[in-house]
Amino acid sequence: MGYLLRRLFFTIALCASVHAAAHPTDGDTAKYVTTRLAVTGAVEHALNLNVADLRQLPAQKLGELPLVRQGGAKAGQLENLKGVRLRDLLEQAVVVSRDHNDVKKMVVIATASDGYKVVFSWSELFNSPVGEGVLVYFEKDGQPLGDDEGRIAMVSSKDIRSGPRHVKWLQSIEVKKIAE
Repeated sequence: MGYLLRRLFFTIALCASVHAAAHPTDGDTAKYVTTRLAVTGAVEHALNLNVADLRQLPAQKLGELPLVRQGGAKAGQLENLKGVRLRDLLEQAVVVSRDHNDVKKMVVIATASDGYKVVFSWSELFNSPVGEGVLVYFEKDGQPLGDDEGRIAMVSSKDIRSGPRHVKWLQSIEVKKIAE
């Protein structure tokens, strides 16, 4: 059963990253700007947060982060970010775990307003260094984010290839149990 679960998670992650390989490049980014973040799914307390709400949570800062694409090419750099850990938001929402092992079967899907999606496992966020570096951010260089990223964005700073899990225009976080 463990093999099937790992294979299922890998397939979901691969499909999500292939489905949304890049954000739109048509230049009209204003139509994607999000001002609220919903945390839903297998949680006890669904959250609907704006930037002011996020500012009330324990802040994290990130200095410099090179963005590296899936193929290894450099895609610029993010600098001086301020936000909150995704893990802290999930702890506030309280992930539903009726059985001791339920969390091991959970994925967290981050979705942007343009349809871009990325996937994390619960274990990755809570039992590995990756969880320390997944930042839902709302400020860059001491200023609110511009239309090119939306008011709320996310990045996984501990990933070797950080570009694929950089989510501009972050709109929702869904917690989902993928196996029984």
